[in-house]
Amino acid sequence: MICWTDTLEIAINLSDKYPDIDPKTINFVDLRNMVMQLDEFEEGDSKCGERVLEAIQMNWIEEVE
Repeated sequence: MICWTDTLEIAINLSDKYPDIDPKTINFVDLRNMVMQLDEFEEGDSKCGERVLEAIQMNWIEEVE
């Protein structure tokens, strides 16, 4: 099970699931929805905030580079 605080693990999963998406161009609404669609993700959106999404996006950018 993945939670919002597992930002690196989320980023790795996003990188694997969406290899054609540039994480630098994604907006937070789409990013939140993509995270919630991951198979291993089982937490709701109540603990999701801008800081968490920023951390996920930064980790995803680093994962791609």
